[in-house]
Amino acid sequence: MNCFVGVDVGTTNVKALAMPSDLSQILAHASAPLTTLNPEAGYAEQDPAEIWSAFVQVISEVSREVAQSGNVITHVAFCTAMHSLLPIDGNGNPLGNAILWSDNRAEAQANELRTTQADLGKTIHEETGTPIHPMIPLCKLAWLREHDPRLLRRTAHFGSIKEFLWQKLTGEFEIDFSIATATGLFNESKRHWSKRAMDYAGVRVDQLSTPVPTTYQRTYQRRPETAGTGLPTGVSLLIGASDGCLANLGAGAIKRGTATLTIGTSGAIRQTVRKPLRDPQGRLFCYYLDEGYYAVGGPTNNGGNVLEWVSEKLTQQDTKTVLEEAATIVPGSDGLLFLPYLQGERAPLWDASVRGAYLHVDWQHTRAHFIRAALEGVLFNLLSINELLKEYTGPARVIHANGGFAQSTLWVQMLADMAGVPVRLNASNESGSMGAILLTMKAIGIVKTLDEAAERVAFGETFEPDLTRHKTYRDEFRKWQDALTRL
Repeated sequence: MNCFVGVDVGTTNVKALAMPSDLSQILAHASAPLTTLNPEAGYAEQDPAEIWSAFVQVISEVSREVAQSGNVITHVAFCTAMHSLLPIDGNGNPLGNAILWSDNRAEAQANELRTTQADLGKTIHEETGTPIHPMIPLCKLAWLREHDPRLLRRTAHFGSIKEFLWQKLTGEFEIDFSIATATGLFNESKRHWSKRAMDYAGVRVDQLSTPVPTTYQRTYQRRPETAGTGLPTGVSLLIGASDGCLANLGAGAIKRGTATLTIGTSGAIRQTVRKPLRDPQGRLFCYYLDEGYYAVGGPTNNGGNVLEWVSEKLTQQDTKTVLEEAATIVPGSDGLLFLPYLQGERAPLWDASVRGAYLHVDWQHTRAHFIRAALEGVLFNLLSINELLKEYTGPARVIHANGGFAQSTLWVQMLADMAGVPVRLNASNESGSMGAILLTMKAIGIVKTLDEAAERVAFGETFEPDLTRHKTYRDEFRKWQDALTRL
């Protein structure tokens, strides 16, 4: 039986999923961890050699399992995190670590584009669909222009983690429209690099990859340096899209009124629209998925990392115990509020310098209150992004939830109660890999549209909102919003 593989290269793991074309079963699954390096305050990097090693590990494991079961891999498609930047020399070798989305070293450059060069920043946002923030390669390149011009001159090519992997496998520097729209350098409507953005960043067009559609394919040719993948010559490699866009597709959230909420290390809430949207204040992103499909929404820096902080630093307990404690406290945490900005923030604030806080701390509040308030604060922040989003897309009638937080029934029920709408879980929590597989099916004609592809997504449990708890949360959310406004 022929099968497709979706590879999801995230911040904490590289994962791969193999399924047949009828999506009837998981034929193989593998995962390998990645390490984030913090050489200085505000820096976040990863070693490209470790990323390649993790990729080889998971794809070889999946290839082996598929072969042992008598099946054949025909297509491999890619889903990767956005906003990374990697300098590469003329021989295709990295000149340093990959700078990640969570790296804030370019805070001054982002502030410049929001203040003294606000007109340029607004124009770039209108062209690219990417909010101005230290996360985007545009600002990272401007930081290099000011702080490491020698590296800028030495670099033959600037790319993302996906471009690094794609070049290793194909020998070509190419970038899909989806990842390109997340750079702050790509004119979304004209589908080419923006001269205004390149001039500001200090890079040339020959230092950037060739943009291609998300359904673009190349035939894999096995070479000695890639033999460890276990992939046979002739497999079709599909370049795919970004993690946020493919999480929407893989969650089956394509139709109007359906939102996707993802919480992994970070988080996001998104809807899929049929034409590019722009928030005049630059608070929402709009990224290309496929012709006639765009993911619009907002990302947060503070998702599962807040639970990690509560577990490892605040309570020094394992997450299972932490979640059990949170469940002992009533919705609203008896008035205790938490602003979850432990690592600066993207949407809705777009301020890398902002930090978190507990508010209305009272004698009655226990450790369990602080835990629950932290979980509620993460969701309140995502719902505040949703308030912006619905101005352009209308309200969500249902939320499709995925990411690590979906493994906690407490947290997912909390979301349903807060939002006041049903929250559906996917049968598979690997929405990025699933989205890559669904995009493959559209690319080779098994389905004609992404709407048709999304109809093939299987769902698990649905969490219905409790109206009494929803009323409590609605009142607490107003208080939370007031506190955010004062901040």
